[in-house]
Amino acid sequence: WGLLPCPALHTVLVLWGQQPPARAGTPKASPACTGSAKPLPRDQVPLTQDVRESPLGSPRGAVNTTKTPGEPPFCLHPRLQPPSEHRLCRCGGAPSEVAYVPPSQWGGPAGRLVWFQVAPERWARCWEEGKRMAAPAPDPQFTLRGAGSAVCALHFCSGAQGRPLLLSGSLRGLVHIWNLETRRPLAALDGHGGQCVTWLHTLPRGPQLLSQGRDLQLCVWDLAEGRSAVVDAMRLESVGFCRASVLAEGPQRWMLAVPGRGNDEVQILELPSKTLVSCLKPEAGARLGMPMCLQLWQAESSPRPLLLAGYEDGSLALWDVSMRKLCSRAACHSEPVMGLALDPRRARGVSGSAEKALAVWSLEGQQALQVRGTHELTNPGIADLKIRPDSKILATAGWDHRVRVFQWRTMRPLAVLAFHSATVHCVAFDATGLLAAGSGDQRISVWSLYPPT
Repeated sequence: WGLLPCPALHTVLVLWGQQPPARAGTPKASPACTGSAKPLPRDQVPLTQDVRESPLGSPRGAVNTTKTPGEPPFCLHPRLQPPSEHRLCRCGGAPSEVAYVPPSQWGGPAGRLVWFQVAPERWARCWEEGKRMAAPAPDPQFTLRGAGSAVCALHFCSGAQGRPLLLSGSLRGLVHIWNLETRRPLAALDGHGGQCVTWLHTLPRGPQLLSQGRDLQLCVWDLAEGRSAVVDAMRLESVGFCRASVLAEGPQRWMLAVPGRGNDEVQILELPSKTLVSCLKPEAGARLGMPMCLQLWQAESSPRPLLLAGYEDGSLALWDVSMRKLCSRAACHSEPVMGLALDPRRARGVSGSAEKALAVWSLEGQQALQVRGTHELTNPGIADLKIRPDSKILATAGWDHRVRVFQWRTMRPLAVLAFHSATVHCVAFDATGLLAAGSGDQRISVWSLYPPT
């Protein structure tokens, strides 16, 4: 043995399953970090990301087990060599999780139980199950910095000459207008007295911008020809977190849904006259709690507008706005409904709450809510949901700092975007498929994922 060089001795001991001596510079398993499995410095271990998440964040097929000294010896596949620090991939999550070496890096057949060394005093094993692991999630196309505080609202729109713009609302009450070509802010609008901006929407008239804040004001801004002035404002009655919703009724008329004066009340207003159209209030004894999210909707085959409302008790309610009556109600969650998204083409939607599940539901005959199923999540808490305009992709904003992307028709997970370092408060899609996410880390990430064909 004394004649063998140190690397050869290390290889022989690994193949026979014995504990090799520690070598200087051998990488140890580090806490989880984002990134890809590309070569990194010796003191870093990249993360292999799989969209099929387990409760601990391990990829599907990884066996969360380590071999301790004293167990019977084992033999590795003859073609398997000890992974170098540049090829060693961690699953992500707690430091106690196993490491994973993709078959493309060690040349072994799929479906074999593989033991390998993670660190001088640590061994791990993995079962590949005959399926290829998903590629690591990509990096954002670009990142917008300069919001100055947590980003709580996002909205895409078109500016002069059709150039793409992104509007963001911050915790400190500012609305930033971002030029996506130069990736710089064009203006910062201050109209909410330093209170959080929770909702943004643009109207084609002018164009005009609607912004809702925690100062109980809904401001109307004139954005024509580069102007940034508040032309009108409405006083809201509710101090909750419920975001408003807008539905176009004609070329210059819109319907606006906002939380009302009572705890469980929703008011429907007509814009620009601000006339109260109806007040929707559950029957006495229903105990739905406060409205948490709203979505106005009108089917092409029906002349009457409908309102979907998510409540504090975890239920969804479908209201007929014209008749002022509750059409249907479904218990979708055990926690308050934090957000909902509706696909008008399929009369189908999804909602998220403070729990670890998404609820998928449909509107039968545009009159009855039916829960179609639930999709379990790794971590609790959904702040926002959006369905892409082509009805193919669903994105969720999570309390666990992650954006999750699903195929909307099947709810198959496509990607987990672990870029932000704080709660993701909002997501938004534009007509070209760009996805934007705003977070408490004061950054806006812009992604190009599965572009429409």
